[in-house]
Amino acid sequence: MKVSSILGLNARTQLFAYRFNSFQGKKIADSKLQTARALTASAIPHPDIYKKFRSSADVEKFDWETLPSSFALKPSRGLGGEGIIVVKRRAKPPLAGWITTQKERVTVDDLKLHVLDILEGAFSMGNEPDVAFIQEYVGRHKAFRRYAYRGTPDVRIIVFNKVPVMAMLRLPTKESQGRANLHQGAIGVGVDIATGITTKAIWHGEQIVYKPGTERKLRGIKIPNWTEILETAVATQVASGLGYAGVDIVLHPEKGPMVLELNAQPGLQIQLANMEGLKKRLERIEGLDVREKDHGVKIAQAIFAGRFADRVAAEGGIKTVNVWEKVKIVSAGGKKVEIEAKLDTGAWKTSIDKSLAEKLGITQKSNVLWTKYYKSGFGKERRRVINLTFYLAGRKITTLANVANRTHLRSPVIIGRRDLGGFLVRS
Repeated sequence: MKVSSILGLNARTQLFAYRFNSFQGKKIADSKLQTARALTASAIPHPDIYKKFRSSADVEKFDWETLPSSFALKPSRGLGGEGIIVVKRRAKPPLAGWITTQKERVTVDDLKLHVLDILEGAFSMGNEPDVAFIQEYVGRHKAFRRYAYRGTPDVRIIVFNKVPVMAMLRLPTKESQGRANLHQGAIGVGVDIATGITTKAIWHGEQIVYKPGTERKLRGIKIPNWTEILETAVATQVASGLGYAGVDIVLHPEKGPMVLELNAQPGLQIQLANMEGLKKRLERIEGLDVREKDHGVKIAQAIFAGRFADRVAAEGGIKTVNVWEKVKIVSAGGKKVEIEAKLDTGAWKTSIDKSLAEKLGITQKSNVLWTKYYKSGFGKERRRVINLTFYLAGRKITTLANVANRTHLRSPVIIGRRDLGGFLVRS
């Protein structure tokens, strides 16, 4: 990881959080209840809220026995996961109360006392009076049961300018007491934005390969509903009024992705988990004209695809190909059209002829990521950059491509080395 690409605390605050986050957006992010209201107004899924407590009178009036067998009790303005009690089931008779995810029993009196502590500000910044609430319990999705200890894992996604920039899966451990907070001992696992597959992992700031105490690899976990998770994160950033945000999403076993929390100044350990800096990624998309969440997700998956995807393909065996190869390009209608392409290791990006791209219907506005000026031997040219899917030697490749005028050249398609991972090009 290059030092020049790392985003530091001061740069995060001054260059992004301060410049792009409105006062109202920060207020929403600082309060879990205000976040929930903003999400509800935009029809973004989040765990249901069963009850709010604003005063000691609310505590006494509430019929605690009407609570379900599982729930979470939280402070609205709590920091770092402090002050949260997660209940998993009711205690078995003759015992009263509930059993938490830490297998501790809590009674109605315990819950009442905890709510009173929250109201007095025991877990808020500056110990200011707070509001407590009881929220729907979200269990572990089956995809994470082998990797997370008791609690609910979540996915932290940094979103800027409607583009998901970097992602990290946070796995609770025994040390973190089932919480998904890294500073309490949870595991942070980097995620390839393009595929939703985990790449690297950190624990207490150090790189690890296996879940502590086991031989379970943390690399290669496929996160379900990945595109939906990214779209949900972007929709949350837009709904909050924040231009730069950290969105925490949980995967409900039955209901799918749900937003758990919003951060106006998300932590920076996500860079260690991905072994890549945020700064260059953020600078790359600053000022881009991003139309809506689908467009932002397409941009992210095109330009932030990790090398891990290439390594996964390579594990299937290095394939030898020629400089000139037949490729099958997927049209807008899903039809595969065979074209002779040149595999050019001297070029970084893939390029496709304008006429061919228009014929295939892949230059429609919804598939155009952005436009950019390029310099070549033929002068300065304004080109569109689009999503492109093609098959080479039986392998499916999804990438981004420049749309250029190639009518004067032998091949309408150039495949750049960015898309030749796992191939040996024979000259």
